[in-house]
Amino acid sequence: MKRLLVGANTLLKAAIAFGALAIGAFAAVPEGPLVTTDWLAANLKSGEIRIIEVSVNPGVYERGHIPGAVNFSWHSDLNDKVNRDIVSRADFEKLLSKAGVSNGATAILYGDTNNWFAAWGAWVFDIYGVKSVKLLDGGRVKWEKENRPLDNRVPEYKATNFKVSATTDAIRARLADVVSVAKGESKAKLLDIRSPDEYAGKVFAPAGIQELSIRAGHVPSAVNVPWGRAVNEDGTFKSKAELKELYASVGVDGKLPVIAYCRIGERSSHTWFALAKILGFQAKNYDGSWTEYGNSVGVPIDNPAGTIWAAK
Repeated sequence: MKRLLVGANTLLKAAIAFGALAIGAFAAVPEGPLVTTDWLAANLKSGEIRIIEVSVNPGVYERGHIPGAVNFSWHSDLNDKVNRDIVSRADFEKLLSKAGVSNGATAILYGDTNNWFAAWGAWVFDIYGVKSVKLLDGGRVKWEKENRPLDNRVPEYKATNFKVSATTDAIRARLADVVSVAKGESKAKLLDIRSPDEYAGKVFAPAGIQELSIRAGHVPSAVNVPWGRAVNEDGTFKSKAELKELYASVGVDGKLPVIAYCRIGERSSHTWFALAKILGFQAKNYDGSWTEYGNSVGVPIDNPAGTIWAAK
């Protein structure tokens, strides 16, 4: 009997030890603005995170997504449905509450098209003061190429009562801010992250994308660093040192505030993330971008190609 009791006690201690290991099996959320696919794959069920997909192509999430991820629509969840504006504070709180995001959780965003719209999401989250927001480095494409698990079931989480504690406009540029820099009335660096042909005014939009502006070209004084130069072949961001060198080559070194823009604000949010989150620069995303600036009356435009009013 004594031997049986000793054996039972040994098994109980082993079970307790195993349980303790299991509870602490998830690694702490890494410092910095990014998480790797390796880390996320090993911590999918961590209670400290909420995974959010922000893709733009219809049906991508439904076809299969990272297990446990909820789906936010760039068009209807993170943008206002009536005004051309980001989602309202009240609707943002409802969105995160419904997704089971608590104020203390870390939001990990990812998506298709090289995380453009996930970066937009991270920018919106920052505006509304969400304290811990990270991007999955390489996004959906890298996850799929590595044959990581996908799930087509929509997870259900207990609703929370998420509340925005503070908001900031310090990372958002408006038309007036950009015009002021273009006219030399204020000091900042304008960074056009579109393709060289868009920047030069040869085309109004990327190939296959509907033209939304009646004028081509770029904002005067803006320098051009296409967004794709900030990433490696697998879609991950280049190192901090490489990014610093890349932007310094066109005079963007962090000494002056930076305003990044593109066509509708999604590609520039990706560059904003690199500037603000990885390099620590004082950076703003101009979400009005060229569709607002190129259609505005009375603003200066630099148009090396001379393409005007959609004339070819």
